Amino acid sequence: MLSADALSCLRRRGTRACYGSANMNEYGASDDHRPLTWWRGHPIYATHFVVIVFVASLLVTSILLTANQGGLLNWLVFDSSLVLRGQIWRVLTYGLVNGPSINFALDMLMIVWFGREVEKTFGLKSFLVLFGLIYFTSPVVLTLFGPILPSGLAGERGALALFVAFATLFPNVPVFFQLLAKWAALILVGIFVLIYLSSHDAPELISLLSTVGIAHVFARHQQGRFAFPRISLFQRKPKLRVLPDLPKPRKMNTTSPIADSSSMAEVDALLDKIAQSGISSLTPAERAKLDAARDDLKRRGPGRR
Repeated sequence: MLSADALSCLRRRGTRACYGSANMNEYGASDDHRPLTWWRGHPIYATHFVVIVFVASLLVTSILLTANQGGLLNWLVFDSSLVLRGQIWRVLTYGLVNGPSINFALDMLMIVWFGREVEKTFGLKSFLVLFGLIYFTSPVVLTLFGPILPSGLAGERGALALFVAFATLFPNVPVFFQLLAKWAALILVGIFVLIYLSSHDAPELISLLSTVGIAHVFARHQQGRFAFPRISLFQRKPKLRVLPDLPKPRKMNTTSPIADSSSMAEVDALLDKIAQSGISSLTPAERAKLDAARDDLKRRGPGRR
């Protein structure tokens, strides 16, 4: 439990100020940290909204129980056998059945104090993803075990799992009686494990381990400690495209009189001879070589060498 000084500090200054801002600023606030909505100029963050929904469900549950209409709540609680028969809505509504208790009040305090720090670090979207995973993990896992282990579930989930996420992010922050967050999380989880083992409550044990496990893994992933493996089973392979054939390179006419420098030199010599003595001075062989050079130039076209 928190001491009176700690409670007073939390009310006046907030979690970061009371538990050491230097230790809790290691990861900083997310750029996505923004209110979910506003009410009369006051920001309502996702953590506040979760608590509001649970408190409203507490009031509704209490009214129905007082009016002896508790049978209506049976349509909301989770029952693995009924879910397997098609009553899927119970996976969503089980957390709305909350009777009045001290444990409920303590859970709401933990969500507000420690859940807000997780939300500041992760941002709105990531926090909603985390809480959604925590909320749906228990009924989904228990449904999978339903054929061999029928089970029921009712009431909010997430306070302890959010505290485990907080302890994963800020393990060395003192929380309960100056106990570091990492040790407090281990002690709380260990106590509940012993309670469920001693009472042979396998469904609650499975629910506890699955929710705190998913919270710890998600926090580690957000810290960048590891990445989830990519599944490429359903990824489309890129389509192959047939490209047109490249034009064949033009072969050099190696038999041309001007294909090499020696042939060009001979043509130049013939032109010089014509300039000095006239075209009649050429021999038949020299004429033939000059005509071949002219024909080759015509084949090449203008401007090509």
